[in-house]
Amino acid sequence: VQLQASGGGLVQAGGSLRLSCVASGRTSSNDAMAWFRQAPGKEREFVAAMRWNGARTVYADSVKGRFTISRDYAKSTGYLQMNSLKPEDSAVYYCAQRTGWTIAYSQSYEYHYWGQGTLVTVSS
Repeated sequence: VQLQASGGGLVQAGGSLRLSCVASGRTSSNDAMAWFRQAPGKEREFVAAMRWNGARTVYADSVKGRFTISRDYAKSTGYLQMNSLKPEDSAVYYCAQRTGWTIAYSQSYEYHYWGQGTLVTVSS
C-alpha cells in the first residue's frame, strides 16, 4: 500500500483546509486510516483515525469538534476536514494505514504504511 497525502497550505486562523490521502494497493474495509501531525521540535501526535468501513471514528481531544475524518472507499481516499484552525494546528500532517483496527489506534508504531506528509501553516 502506498499513501499520497495532499491539501496542505497556508491559512489564516479560523480558516479551513481539507487534506486528502489516496491509498494505492490493496485496502480492506476493515483496515484503519489515521492522521498524525508533527510540529517542529515536537513529537508526532495522533489527530484522528477511522475504519475504512466507516464503523468507527476517533479524535484527539485537541481537534474534537473542529476536525472530521472521512473516506470515499470507492476512490480509496481518506480526508481530514479541518475547520476553525488555530496557529497551534500548524504542523506536517501524515496519513497512515494499518491492517485491521487496533485499540492502540493513537500510537504511530501501530501503523504499517505512511504517506509523505503535507505541511499546514496557520497564521495568527
